[in-house]
Amino acid sequence: MPTILIIEDEVNVSSFIKRGLEEEGFSTVPAFDGETGYSLACSREFDAVVLDVILPKMNGIEVCRRIRNELGYSLPILMLTALGSTEDIVTGLDAGADDYLSKPFKFKELLARIKVMLRRKDNANSLKTYHFADLMLDTATKTVTRSGKEIKVTSKEFRLLEFLMKNPGRVLSRTTILENVWDNNVYPSTNIVEVYMNYLRNKIDKGFPVNLIHTLIGMGYVLKEE
Repeated sequence: MPTILIIEDEVNVSSFIKRGLEEEGFSTVPAFDGETGYSLACSREFDAVVLDVILPKMNGIEVCRRIRNELGYSLPILMLTALGSTEDIVTGLDAGADDYLSKPFKFKELLARIKVMLRRKDNANSLKTYHFADLMLDTATKTVTRSGKEIKVTSKEFRLLEFLMKNPGRVLSRTTILENVWDNNVYPSTNIVEVYMNYLRNKIDKGFPVNLIHTLIGMGYVLKEE
């Protein structure tokens, strides 16, 4: 039985999530402030975390960062917030969240997101290393190197690069990227794909003689050697 840590200070929202998950066969543990939630995440074993952004004592962004610093990326985190701008989404994902859901939300959408995260966790046994040109991505150690130089990336940048490296030479539309990297959890009208592609390009290509990530105007993005 998967156990979900719910870090949410709004009692009605926490109860709504708890009741729905337990009806679906999950075990749940609630926390109503950031400090308690962080302490629980680091002291007990959970399968996933549902984490609100606006919390007393310690906000969700800081909780997420501290969990990542303490536990790495083995614990899936779904962030909840009433804020839905591209900047807010980027901040949450940069902190290490795996997924993002804006309030108000329907429980079936929350459930679907949690199941996706748990499937990814279960697929950990199929970890592998991807190579393209002088670029290497290791899904076991969550490391990226180019020409032997390690490149620091966030969890979302890592997933985006992994998707590109699984499809070398293939032109990927922003819709395809949203569906596979963000699981359709952002509005199609946002420019989050463009934002993260710029982040990734600055880390992967800047300072190297050959660009690997290319934009095809009106079509999408492709990983290829010039």
